[in-house]
Amino acid sequence: MRIGEVADAAGTSAKTLRFYEAQGLLPEVGRTPTGYRDYPREVVSRVDFVHRGKAAGLTLAQIKQILDVRDRDQAPCEHVRSLLDTKLADLDQQIRQLNDLRETVAELRDRAATPDPDTCHADQVCRYL
Repeated sequence: MRIGEVADAAGTSAKTLRFYEAQGLLPEVGRTPTGYRDYPREVVSRVDFVHRGKAAGLTLAQIKQILDVRDRDQAPCEHVRSLLDTKLADLDQQIRQLNDLRETVAELRDRAATPDPDTCHADQVCRYL
């Protein structure tokens, strides 16, 4: 398959495929006698895997680690589970931080619900922050 065909089948762009190739996410590909990349059909499922990994919040480096394990004919299941465990812990922490921030912003907004400009001092920008 030529790069445009792969891009169409995978729902991406030729530029993205070239980037993935440069990052080592796609195996080196043969060339036609005229110099065009000649991808095997299986590359579409590999690109789809990269997209699913990104949608799960994994970095391209983490996705490459998984692909490297698979390319050594090993099942990457434990590695994937470990990465997802770490991602879940990171998300839980971010959610806690966002909840704390939301509470802070809600408190500030409540204090600013009935602004009284006459009580502002000239040396303050805004007493609500």
